[in-house]
Amino acid sequence: MKTTCYLARTEIQKLFYSPVPWLVLVIYCFQSSLIFTGIWSQLLKNLSLGYDTSAITLRNFSDEMRGGAFQKISNYLYLYIPLITMGIMSRDISSGSIKQLYSSPITNWQIIMGKYLALLVFCLAITAVTGIFCLYAFYSIENVEVGLVLTGLLGMFLLMCAYCAIGLFMSSLTSYSVVAAMLTLGILFILNNVGTVGLDYAIVRDITYWLSLGAKSTYFIFGLISSKNLLYFLLVSGMFLGFTYIKLSSARQSATKMGNFLKYLAVFLGASLTGVISSLPSMQFYLDTTRSKINTLSKASQEVLSSLDEQLTVYTYSNMLDKGSNAHLALPKYVNYDFDRFANYVRFKPDTKIEYEYYYHKTDNEHLEKQYPFLTDEERLEKLKEINDWNFKIIPFASLQHKADLSSENYRFVRMLETRSGKRSFLRVFDDNWVLPFESEITAAIKGLVTTLPTIGFVSGHGERDSRNEFDRGYNRIAEEKAFRYSFINQGFYFADVSLGNAVPDSISILIIAEPRSPLSDTDRKHLDEYIARGGNLLICGEPDQVEWLNPLTGSLGVEFLKGTLVKPGDKSDPTLSILRPTAASKQFSFHMEEMLKSKNDVLVFPAAGALKVSRDHGFSVIPLVTSDSTEGWLELQTTNFVDDAPSFDPATEIKQPYETVVALSRKVNNKEQRIIIAGDADWISNGEILKQRPKIRTANYYLIKAVFYWLSEGKAPIDTRRAPPTDNSLTITKAGWAWHSFLLKWVLPLAIVAFTAVFLLRRKRK
Repeated sequence: MKTTCYLARTEIQKLFYSPVPWLVLVIYCFQSSLIFTGIWSQLLKNLSLGYDTSAITLRNFSDEMRGGAFQKISNYLYLYIPLITMGIMSRDISSGSIKQLYSSPITNWQIIMGKYLALLVFCLAITAVTGIFCLYAFYSIENVEVGLVLTGLLGMFLLMCAYCAIGLFMSSLTSYSVVAAMLTLGILFILNNVGTVGLDYAIVRDITYWLSLGAKSTYFIFGLISSKNLLYFLLVSGMFLGFTYIKLSSARQSATKMGNFLKYLAVFLGASLTGVISSLPSMQFYLDTTRSKINTLSKASQEVLSSLDEQLTVYTYSNMLDKGSNAHLALPKYVNYDFDRFANYVRFKPDTKIEYEYYYHKTDNEHLEKQYPFLTDEERLEKLKEINDWNFKIIPFASLQHKADLSSENYRFVRMLETRSGKRSFLRVFDDNWVLPFESEITAAIKGLVTTLPTIGFVSGHGERDSRNEFDRGYNRIAEEKAFRYSFINQGFYFADVSLGNAVPDSISILIIAEPRSPLSDTDRKHLDEYIARGGNLLICGEPDQVEWLNPLTGSLGVEFLKGTLVKPGDKSDPTLSILRPTAASKQFSFHMEEMLKSKNDVLVFPAAGALKVSRDHGFSVIPLVTSDSTEGWLELQTTNFVDDAPSFDPATEIKQPYETVVALSRKVNNKEQRIIIAGDADWISNGEILKQRPKIRTANYYLIKAVFYWLSEGKAPIDTRRAPPTDNSLTITKAGWAWHSFLLKWVLPLAIVAFTAVFLLRRKRK
C-alpha cells in the first residue's frame, strides 16, 4: 500500500505539473458556469412571471427536459477524461520509463493502482468545481434537497471513475498519446451504444444492456442509489483495470495471443456474469435520497403489493397489426426499457415475471386499411415486417401459447396481470399524449387481483344517462371506455346497470342517478329509500328542466333543485355556460380540489346548470363544493329558449347572488359514514363535455370527478399516489443580487482558476 501511495503521489505531481489538466479544469469550469447561470437566470425569470417553480432542486439539477444541470454536464464528461488519461501510460511507454518500473520490485497492480489513484484525484478536482455550484444552490434555494444533489455528484464521480479506468487501459495499448485518446473516445462511444446490439436475442440483450454506459448515472442524478447501478460502475472500472493488468503482464512475461485472449475473455465474462446476477430483482437494494421519494412507489401501491401473496405474471400482448404507436411499445429492442416501467413494482415484489407475446389479428387500424385495402392480414404483416425489419417471431392469435380473451379489448396492445391462482385483470394503454399507464392505473389493475373493487351502479329505466351510450349525453367514456385513462374501469372500479325494480344489491358501493326524465314508481322509490336508509353512497345529477322528477328524490335529504337556469351574460357566446371554481371549503373535502385551487387557470365547466337549495337541519353535514359566480350572474326564471332569446335580469323575481351547484352530504348510518353528492348539472361527466375543447377555457372537470368518486368510494379508488409535496419552491436571492452572483460564477470563478494555474505553473518552472 505504501508503494502504491508513493507511485500515486508521483503520478499526481506529473499530472498537475502539466498545463493540460489545468486547462481542462478551466474549460470545464467555464462551460459548467454557463450551464448553471443560464438555468438560474431562467428560473428567476419564471419566478418573476409567476410560473410554477416547485421542486427547484429536482428541476434544475436532474430534469434534462427542464434544463437539469447534472444531466447536461454529464453529457460532456466523456470529452474531458481522454485528454487526461491519454498519456498516463503511453508517456511511460514512449519514454522507456516503463522498463524501469518493470525492472523494479513493483508489482503490476501497484503500478496500475498508483496511476489510477492519480486519475481519481483529478476526478475529485472536477467534482470539487461542480461542488462550488452545488454550494451556491444550497445557499440560494429555500429548503434545498441536499441528498438529491449529493447523490447526483456521486453518480457523476462514479461515471468519471469508469471513464478513467477505460482511458488507463487504452493508454497502455500504445505509445502515442493521441492514439490513446482516440481509442478511449471510441470505446466510450461503443459502451454508450452497445445496448442497441443483439436486442432480438434475450441472452445477448441482457449482457449488452448491462454493459451499456448509457444513462446509468441518470439514476443517481435523480436521487436513486441502487446496488445494481453502484456495482455496475465498480465492475466496469474493475474490468478495465483487469484488462490493463493483463496487458502489463504480457509485457513482463511472454504469453501467446490466444492465452491473452482467453484471459481478457475470462475477465469480461466474469464481470458480465456478476453484473447480470446482481441485476436479478431479489439481489438488489435501493436507497431513495429524494425528500418526496419520487423514485419509490407510493404508500398506497406498496400496501397493495404487500397484500399480493402470490406470484404475479404480466403477459404483454402486442398485436403487430395495431396502430403504429401501440405496435412498437414492447418490441424486442425496447424490452429492457419496458422492464424499467415496472422496476418499482419488481423492487417490492421480486418474483414478478413479465412475458411477451407477439401476434397478429385484425383490429381497428384505419391507416393500415387505407394503405393496404386489398391485402389479407398475413400479407399486411409481411409488408410491415419488411418495412420495419422485424426479425422476431410473430404468430397468429390462434397460436398463442398463453391465450386471453382479447376480443373485448379489440385486440389492441394490452397487458394481462395474472396470479398463480388464476385471477386476472387488464392493464391498458390510452389514447392520450402519455399513452402508457401511470402508477395509479398499474396499481388499480393489481388491486383488482387482491381485493374486491368498489362497484358503481348506474340506475336505468327512467331515461337516465346511460353508461354504455357513446353519444354526447351518454356516460360511456367515464364508465367503460377502455382507451380513456380516467374511465372507472381503469381507475379501480367495477360498474353495473341497476334497475330499481329490485332491491339494490349489496355489492353496489356507489349508486348514480343521472337526470331521470320520468317519475320513479312506488316500487322504485321503495328500493331507493331502502338503499339510502341502509347508508348507501349516492350521486344524483340533475338538469334545470327535470326539477319535477328530481325533488321527490332529494327532498328527504334536505336538498331542493330550484327552478331556472344559471346564466351569466358576457364574452361567452352561451350565457348558460357556467365557468366555475371550487369553494374554499372544498379543500377539506378532497386533496384533489386543493390541487385544483393551487392552479389559477383550471376551471370547472357546467353547461346549462341548475341551482340547489340545501337545508342544514336534516341530520347531514354539508360541504358546498361548487357555487355559481357571485358577480353578474343569476338564476334565470323566465327565459327557457336560450338559442333564440337572450336572458335579461328581472330584479323583481331574480337575484344576483352565488348559488350552490354541487354539495356533499354525510352522516353516520349503521356505524358507517354515508356519503352523498348532489349536482345541479348532469353534463359535467358526459361524453360530450369530457371530449369538448373551448378556446381560452382550460376545463379541469377531472379534478372534481376524481374528488367525488374518491370520496364516495371512501378512499378506495382512484388510487392515491400522492407523495410529500416539495418544499424547495422559491429562492432566497433577488434579481438584483443574482446579477452580481452571476458575474462571480460565470467570470470570476473561471478566471480565479486561471490565475491560480498561472501562479502554480510559474512557481513550478522557477523551481
